[in-house]
Amino acid sequence: MKYDYLLVGAGLFSATLAVLAREAGKRCLVVEKRGHIAGNIYTEEVEGIRIHKYGAHIFHTDSKDCWDFVNRFAEFNRYTNSPVAYIDGKLYNLPFNMNTFHQIWEDVLTPEQAQKRIAEQAAEMAGKTPANLEEQAISLVGRDIYELLIKGYTEKQWGRSCTELSADIIKRLPLRFIYDNNYFNDRYQGIPLGGYTKLVERMLAGTEVRLNCDYLQNRAELDALADKVIYTGTIDSFYDYCYGELEYRSLRFETERLPLQNAQGVAVINYTAADVPYTRSIEHKLFEPEDKEAFESACTYITKEYPADWKRGDEPYYPVNNFSNISLYNKYKELAKQEKRVIFGGRLGMYRYFDMDDTILAAMELFQEIIT
Repeated sequence: MKYDYLLVGAGLFSATLAVLAREAGKRCLVVEKRGHIAGNIYTEEVEGIRIHKYGAHIFHTDSKDCWDFVNRFAEFNRYTNSPVAYIDGKLYNLPFNMNTFHQIWEDVLTPEQAQKRIAEQAAEMAGKTPANLEEQAISLVGRDIYELLIKGYTEKQWGRSCTELSADIIKRLPLRFIYDNNYFNDRYQGIPLGGYTKLVERMLAGTEVRLNCDYLQNRAELDALADKVIYTGTIDSFYDYCYGELEYRSLRFETERLPLQNAQGVAVINYTAADVPYTRSIEHKLFEPEDKEAFESACTYITKEYPADWKRGDEPYYPVNNFSNISLYNKYKELAKQEKRVIFGGRLGMYRYFDMDDTILAAMELFQEIIT
């Protein structure tokens, strides 16, 4: 059978394309080397509790088009992401807001006082252009917040000193002078009822999917099945690392069952101390409190996330966006421009960090390009 598109990977990017292609009367084949769909947003049900297998994912977007699109395939709850940070026996609200500022500086009670205190501390960077993440962070929030809540967490996450990391990484740092612990500013936010796997399953309904199918090991056979290939794997592996390996950060997960109804009291805790080896702990049932049976069950599941260096065979999570990697990616990008039938998409194919809504919107944009 001949297909219009071969979609490599069964994550959110390919699922979005599969929907749009199907509605445009196109035939798609999706191949996935894992044994499940949904990529890194895969949720696995254990004792009625949906486990975020590859780390916590909270859907949020400011795009009504994107929100309307995903709501065609799932109803979303009203979960609001309000994580806390733990260090030295104390908890601090995230993102940085008036609650956080008062927790750090007891005499700071008003936005004016908080702005003044931060400006006083950030003054050490006056007249300087931040050359690295440390300097950028201090210029934004001052040294107290940087040392307490940013430095240790970031260095664990990236496996590098903050003085070695690009200032660009932290330019999105949320800073709010209101008493509001909602992490995202986006208009829409929530978790799909029943989990992300069901969401993607509904998106892929009517599209042929082959699991445990490694595209790179069966390329000639699979390429012959379709007119165009949309490749969402790592771009350097597609070209057999001919210019060398792009760098990524990976994650290792440890999940534990606890005989408790509620262990953390919050879905996500960030651990910002450098001497704690993990960056986050996630209590999965707290993402869906409206699921009374799971929420009130006598057990709970906690996952701890350990950042790790990436090597071949590991799952690549975060592109390391420094000068050398961007230069290397641009070499692969030039090769990609010469492809007649293959289009690269998604966070791995484009070597770019995407939130879930970014993934969907990028797939929508791509489809508009390829159908015209």
